Amino acid sequence: MTDRLYLRHSTDKQTNIRQLHALDSLLKSGAPKYEDPATSSRVYAVNRSGFRQLLDEAAVGDTIRVADAARLFRSTKDVIQIREVLQRRGLHLRIATGAWSGFDLAAEDPQTKLFVTMLAGVLEFQRDMISENTKEGVAAASASGKTLGRPAALSGDQATEAVDAYRAGAAVKALAREYGVAPKTIRRALDAADARDLPDAPELPGDAVGTEPEQQMLEPGTAAVLDVPGLLADHLQSVGDASVHEALRGGRTVRRGQGYSVRVTAPLALHQAVLQQGAALAGEGGTPAGRKAYRAYADRIAGAMRTS
Repeated sequence: MTDRLYLRHSTDKQTNIRQLHALDSLLKSGAPKYEDPATSSRVYAVNRSGFRQLLDEAAVGDTIRVADAARLFRSTKDVIQIREVLQRRGLHLRIATGAWSGFDLAAEDPQTKLFVTMLAGVLEFQRDMISENTKEGVAAASASGKTLGRPAALSGDQATEAVDAYRAGAAVKALAREYGVAPKTIRRALDAADARDLPDAPELPGDAVGTEPEQQMLEPGTAAVLDVPGLLADHLQSVGDASVHEALRGGRTVRRGQGYSVRVTAPLALHQAVLQQGAALAGEGGTPAGRKAYRAYADRIAGAMRTS
């Protein structure tokens, strides 16, 4: 069983020094570490690249070690969702400092769940207070005539030029190099202009013009047993709707090496909805593993829709 260390700080002006100190003995023992620098706590953990890498490399029985709880979650909802992910993967979670230390926060017993939920409420209250104080400070500064925020990386004209170039076929990374900014800055400009679209679901049997659906595909209401890749299931914890969440909760976890999938029995229409809501994994911002998981599930749906 391996200890895996997770570190995160919110802005590029912060460091991990305090976290490294809290985890010093584990670092000296050679435990691997995974970092998400300059990443807001508003980004759900499984959508962070460093934490996703940790999950991809972790094996059943491994323990995730974090210096303090706020590095991983800041709300009761986050805690509940992360616990579900870790429990499905057979992982443990321990916090090095504070009231959380000494507990496996991924344990499934009711007492741990109650304790974790209560302390998560305290964290959420602290975050709300920080937000409220920040808003009051911004309002006071604005009233005194001060200009707030960092200068825009792209001027209005540059953003317009970048959007036009993207629509003409230029790649995001090429535009980032041309303007001397990070790719995410280009993506923000594109999103503000609605220039980027999520990929459509792959074409399924019976979609072509002139085909006979009743001969080439099953009805959408037909129940099918399909495995939802774990990476897709984790992603849908934060973006899926209520029907998708319910279907995943009712599924059966199937271990696959270091990963897992959720075996879901549901109408084909619901499987298609799951695929559509997970389309971001196949988009430009997705990872190779995410695109692979999306394609695998799409292929399973396509296979299920073919009649014998």
